[in-house]
Amino acid sequence: MTARILLADDHPLVRRGLRQVIEREPDLEVVAEATDGADAMAKAVELDVDLAILDVSMPAMSGLQVAAQLTRRSPKTRVLILSMYDNDQYVLAAARAGASGYLLKQSADEEVVRACRAALEDEPFLAPHGIGASTSAWLADAATARSETDVEPELTIRELEVLKLVAEGRSTREISERLVISVKTVDRHRSNIMDKLGLRDRVQLTRYAIRAGLVDP
Repeated sequence: MTARILLADDHPLVRRGLRQVIEREPDLEVVAEATDGADAMAKAVELDVDLAILDVSMPAMSGLQVAAQLTRRSPKTRVLILSMYDNDQYVLAAARAGASGYLLKQSADEEVVRACRAALEDEPFLAPHGIGASTSAWLADAATARSETDVEPELTIRELEVLKLVAEGRSTREISERLVISVKTVDRHRSNIMDKLGLRDRVQLTRYAIRAGLVDP
């Protein structure tokens, strides 16, 4: 049986290169591509894919946010996080989001097929070298052992857009103009975000956005 795969990354060259490698395998098929997190989420659910390969940092929703929501809505769909960051912080964030594996972009061409097969067989996959044994073990049972306390509050797509722009240092007026919404609406979204996440100020919002992969550290 051919595995149905969604490939989500906002860089066309990355998607094209990975698709070419994946589709050399007769049992793997890329049935959809997405350029942002919201599109990835919608297509993954609509097409009932077996595996979603998600860039950690995308517009609208990060790969980590999509992974967290997708693994709750469609538990049978496996997730691989695609990232340029080789550190425990991001690996642990991927594990908490329910991902089956973590694949570095630097080695994706060589590793993506092996990563796909591991995820589809419910085996953990860690591409970065030097990741500690504790992190490896954490990821190994993350998909089945996550507790409810690991599940972060869900933000709407608009709230994620506002959060990303706040973390980038945009003013309320700039966010209003960028999203074509009123200043009051921006303030309301920011207040809702802070209430949902239990945060108090812009610094904490920025730190959260970095952990969630919405912006680069």
